[in-house]
Amino acid sequence: MISDKMRVLVNSSSAIRAMFEEGKRLAAIYGAENVYDFSLGNPSVEPPAEIKDAIIDILQEEDPGMIHGYMNNSGYEDVRQNIALSLNKRFGTVFGAENIVMTVGAAGGLNVILKCILNPGDEVITFAPYFGEYRNYVSNFDGVLVTVKPNTKDFQPNLDEFEKNITGKTKAVIINSPNNPTGVVYSEETIIKLAEILERKQKELGTVIYLISDEPYRELVYDGVEVPYLTKYYKNTVVGYSFSKSLSLPGERIGYLVIPGEADGFGDLISAANVATRILGFVNAPSLIQRAVARCLDARVDIGIYNRNRELMYNSLLSYGYECVKPQGAFYLFVKALEDDDRKFVEAAKKHNILIVPGSSFGCPGYFRIAYCVDYSVIERSLPGFKKLAEEYLK
Repeated sequence: MISDKMRVLVNSSSAIRAMFEEGKRLAAIYGAENVYDFSLGNPSVEPPAEIKDAIIDILQEEDPGMIHGYMNNSGYEDVRQNIALSLNKRFGTVFGAENIVMTVGAAGGLNVILKCILNPGDEVITFAPYFGEYRNYVSNFDGVLVTVKPNTKDFQPNLDEFEKNITGKTKAVIINSPNNPTGVVYSEETIIKLAEILERKQKELGTVIYLISDEPYRELVYDGVEVPYLTKYYKNTVVGYSFSKSLSLPGERIGYLVIPGEADGFGDLISAANVATRILGFVNAPSLIQRAVARCLDARVDIGIYNRNRELMYNSLLSYGYECVKPQGAFYLFVKALEDDDRKFVEAAKKHNILIVPGSSFGCPGYFRIAYCVDYSVIERSLPGFKKLAEEYLK
């Protein structure tokens, strides 16, 4: 028999993954070319050629015992140093290898840092809409996720309500920019105000509140938009990064945490992160791909492909009568459903073989998410279905 806690998780399993499985079922019935699966944020753009070249060169040039063996739980020191130098060059920071912990993707990194800081009953605040797995990550360590209601005008964080939700139990705040599911980038003005609130509440409560910045989509931005680097605004920031989207490597599970030297309890945090990496069962991040990404820190996927998809999908949906804030980053559209019950709307879309994810899964009912990281032709073929769906509601 599985545990009671696990039974709850099984019964509330990810709607995104469930829709992905539904896509495979429908494809078997109607043919894959007639099913339009926008459920999963699985990059459709190929990894840069540099990745393949790096892997081949490493296997030919480096010592196999070193490539495939254990290393420090934080990861290879030279890999961490290269990442630190890259960040310093890009953002004017002053990191060294000691500030970087290699992780099993962003998800692994978030679980590591939450394991380090949470006691049972501690609270973690996040802003709706948010990546649904945050609730499970916090629950893994018997924490409580506190959700700030969405600002549906522009999906910038609702900071007035945020401040009211901070209590003596608040241990951390998770933000995600560019955001999944909206694609919105939190502005520098927002970040400055957020940091001011956190500084003020730390002094008022006599506590330490960590700001965890979840950044797998940092490199996927459009129209010249810049994403603020949060350690420059608030010293108790921990950055969780992943190469899953920037280099189209989600299956390789590689990322890192940045823990600034000025963060309260820095030494303890680093020590705890190394222990957490081990006892959570990761031991260390995958070795070969650590060495590969370290050679490809300046490589990028062709985001022009995603931008082309974004423009077609966004402009087409608006012309059919849908409402949506235009995304500035990532590869998602977060669209207002044409009825109050977003789950019923998602079911109605399935009648047109369109697979989308209800906004309720992201803590924001009344909307749905489209992952437009698909082939352009899939979007083109899906548009008549989106148009018919709109006509059914707007006639």
